[in-house]
Amino acid sequence: MNAELTEEEMHRALFGTPQPEEKVSAPLVKAPVEDVGPAKPVVVPAAKKKVAKAFTPRLSVTLRVGNEFEGKMIELIHKADTLSSFLAEQEAVKAARKKYKYVDVVSVKSM
Repeated sequence: MNAELTEEEMHRALFGTPQPEEKVSAPLVKAPVEDVGPAKPVVVPAAKKKVAKAFTPRLSVTLRVGNEFEGKMIELIHKADTLSSFLAEQEAVKAARKKYKYVDVVSVKSM
């Protein structure tokens, strides 16, 4: 086998012989047609189904709050929509701190 090949021979060996290109005529351009869109379908509103209220877990957090240190304390009940007693407690304390300086959690019960 010949070790020295010309560039044309290597090209033919890799890619084969070149095929004559076929002339492709340009596609015919159609005259613009007025766009007549489909009529909008009439949407009939479906009868709304009453969805049964899903069970929402609720916890009741009882707090003792006040603005004086070792002074008069008031009992507050905060209702939280969560299963986590920790989150319910945090939410209740956060809400009570807006109005009262001293907050003490008494109990967390499910309703």
